[in-house]
Amino acid sequence: MTLKVIVTRSQPGAQDTAEELKILRLEPILSPMLKIVPAGFDPQAAEGIRHIIFTSINGVLAVAGAGIPKDIRAWCVGPATGKAATEAGFTHVIEGDGNADDLADMITASVPHGPLLHVANEAAAGTLVATLRAAGYDARFAAPYRTDPAGALVPQALAALEAPAPVVLLIHSAKAAAALAATGAPLSGAAIVAISQAALQPLTGAAGLGEWVARRPNEGDMMKALLRAVAQLAG
Repeated sequence: MTLKVIVTRSQPGAQDTAEELKILRLEPILSPMLKIVPAGFDPQAAEGIRHIIFTSINGVLAVAGAGIPKDIRAWCVGPATGKAATEAGFTHVIEGDGNADDLADMITASVPHGPLLHVANEAAAGTLVATLRAAGYDARFAAPYRTDPAGALVPQALAALEAPAPVVLLIHSAKAAAALAATGAPLSGAAIVAISQAALQPLTGAAGLGEWVARRPNEGDMMKALLRAVAQLAG
């Protein structure tokens, strides 16, 4: 029987993860725990900027048609976000391979000139921009969307968790983990694979079959953690 893997990541990234799982001969079940809700983008936030910072694919998509110059530097938290920025037309894309803190370190190490704009959901306001401002940079923040809890798992995911066969939950963020915890879904027959320790935190100790965390907070290392989990569950 093919191992089922519940993807709690929001779209469109959830579909990308599902395709990776199919390559690994695993059965994805898409059940995003967060919904993307547009909040509007004020073009004045981008006036005069020479750098734009994306910490998710959704940030790229939210400003794709906002008229932001495509020749400015686009700092992206990881390869998937970098790919989205390139597809959106940005010509100078710089990719990290960790989280927002790692990206802030990359930016400050490069000593950029000119204003920087971080585009993300409203829950991400403050931290990265505060780091840049503390380092002396003109950094701004814009939240053209927000993420709201989905409220419930899809029926197929809930059925998988209630079945006797093991199932794996993929957790990409602490907010998604908290949304899942709030559903009260049964996790005694589940294993959790999280992109980071911070993402796992709301569900720490909840999974009956164990927890695995990516060594680095990116999709590639998360898939490696998943394969470690699959090997142990099969053994």
